[in-house]
Amino acid sequence: MRNAALMLGVNGGIMAIVIGFFSYGYTEVIDTYGEIEGIAEQVDRYQLIRTVSFLAPILAIAGGSMARARALWGGILMLISGCMMLYAYNFNVFTMFPIGFVILGGVLAVAAG
Repeated sequence: MRNAALMLGVNGGIMAIVIGFFSYGYTEVIDTYGEIEGIAEQVDRYQLIRTVSFLAPILAIAGGSMARARALWGGILMLISGCMMLYAYNFNVFTMFPIGFVILGGVLAVAAG
């Protein structure tokens, strides 16, 4: 279970990096160039999106990397990361795999710990 948690956490974290780049970039472009009515509008909680875009992939990769040596700590970090992504990005077609991988890896790591 520890190896599965490691793989799920690291892979989910790498996918979360891609989601984070696009999310942070979108909010930055809208801040810089302004909104286009009906096409591109600023999100309500853009500071939350920016913070989660940075922290969630780091926590997921760190938790996945810790899963073999310190399964409980790594699992807690992955669960925090998954909950942060779920709260900030919501569950949709682009976020379902990073959120699913990280939360499943966290559950497996906590169970192994």
